[in-house]
Amino acid sequence: MYDSNGRHPETINQYRCALLIGLRRSFTRFIRTIRYLKLIQILNRIQRKVWKPRLSLTKFPFLKPELPQMEFPAYFDSWDGADGFTFLNESHQIQSAADWNNAAWLKLWLYNLHYFDCLRQKNRATGQSESTLILRWIQDNPPTDGSGWEPYPLSLRIVNWIKWRLAGYGELSPEMIESLALQTRFLRGQLEYHLLANHLLANAKALIFAGRLFQGTEADGWFEKGWSLYQQQLPEQILPDGSHFERSVMYHAIILEDLLDVFSILPDEDKRIWLCPFVERMLGFLVKMTGPDGRIALFNDAAWGIAQEPAVLLDYAARLGFRIPALDEVLSRGQDGADYIRMSSGDLTLFSDVGAIGPDYQPGHAHADTLSFELFEGRKRLMVDTGTSCYGVSAVRLKERGTAAHNTVRIDGRDSSEVWSGHRVGQRARIVRRVQAVDSLTACHDGYRPLLHERTWRWLSNGLSIHDRLEGSGRHSVEIFFHFHPDIKVEQTALNAVKLNDKWTLHCSKGQVTVVDSHWSSEFGKRVPCKVAVIRLSEVLPCEVVSGVEFG
Repeated sequence: MYDSNGRHPETINQYRCALLIGLRRSFTRFIRTIRYLKLIQILNRIQRKVWKPRLSLTKFPFLKPELPQMEFPAYFDSWDGADGFTFLNESHQIQSAADWNNAAWLKLWLYNLHYFDCLRQKNRATGQSESTLILRWIQDNPPTDGSGWEPYPLSLRIVNWIKWRLAGYGELSPEMIESLALQTRFLRGQLEYHLLANHLLANAKALIFAGRLFQGTEADGWFEKGWSLYQQQLPEQILPDGSHFERSVMYHAIILEDLLDVFSILPDEDKRIWLCPFVERMLGFLVKMTGPDGRIALFNDAAWGIAQEPAVLLDYAARLGFRIPALDEVLSRGQDGADYIRMSSGDLTLFSDVGAIGPDYQPGHAHADTLSFELFEGRKRLMVDTGTSCYGVSAVRLKERGTAAHNTVRIDGRDSSEVWSGHRVGQRARIVRRVQAVDSLTACHDGYRPLLHERTWRWLSNGLSIHDRLEGSGRHSVEIFFHFHPDIKVEQTALNAVKLNDKWTLHCSKGQVTVVDSHWSSEFGKRVPCKVAVIRLSEVLPCEVVSGVEFG
């Protein structure tokens, strides 16, 4: 018998079973994801669903009578001075009020539009054009309506408008002053406790800046709230080695600039003294994680063209009176407990990911990349992380977060950490042991539990050895990925070896090497073709695979 749609009962039952299995898997993944959340995150999410803050239109505070003139680092060019904007390597024209929230454009692109980083771009428009753009935003974006009133873009815009004034680029009209006060009031009632991490630090910075711009009791309250958030969050978010706890060098650089900005406008010496150790540690980490080419390493969510370049940040810090440590000095302090290890031998420089993927309650910028690495030859990148070309929910986003997009091992087609959606992680890998010596580094993680993956990097006289040990039982499929910079010519020379630029050889002790096509995304919206060597084998565990990159 068949139903009215011509489906056989057996087919219907199979469909129902598949649906139930899918729902069960989705539910258990959801539980594995939310179990790590803090109570304040859950309560704040509920609050945002059921309660919308009222926007007070009572008397607004006045600007302080004397405002200092300050110099801030210039930013990347993004505005043509008229209607054209370019973010994430994508350009659009803002020709109507609706375009500020054009649903056909990427959400992250719209966020960048509302940040107003263009007010501090290297090639500035005239002051009149900038004033006109600010007034246009006020007119086209009524209070609480659209992407520009979400807390994160709200926070960045408040700071950028204030920087524009403090840098002497233009004067704030009464309409602009009223809008700034209104935006800050709305932000104060919408602090991102559901996300915490870098978002809450951005909220805090905006409150501190607004509190320094305005005078009166309300403005003092903004400043004190922002400063109290810094006091609560920085000791947790800035780790002992100076890294930001979301383990993205890009966000580390963003937050370092934030701290330098706040340091520059703090009203008293005691607060500056309190902030100094965090800045100093972060400077050391940035020095360590800047490659020989002068660009940041691209672990987890990271791309160039978003945060300031390392040289710009180090120059800014030096102008504020901070001493910039040399790389040798940073490394001489030791890297015990650090999530990223930098090692060098001859002309080779290695960056290894041997730590947690991020804070348990906010791993939104994490990738399934445990025990991955980047490798330099001189100032050139030899092996690279795939990088980050997009946010949102898409197949490309999922691929770039997955284990196969990194220089590490995948077992049975699983990701080492359960990345899903745009910024979600269920089960996550943890480092269970680690040993560092003068010429080697060993770490082991449990992301494939009950199986374990241990990797040892060891310097050779003419290259680098990578020793992967897989602990457990049963037969499993194993893939080991090596991603090469687009400039590297990759030529298969044997079943177990490939030649790199006619001077290096990648080989493995077992399995077969296959060269496949992929892409490298050093910037958002940019995907450059590159080659990936994949070692594939099927083994009964425990087993060991030794691969190496050798000169000649």
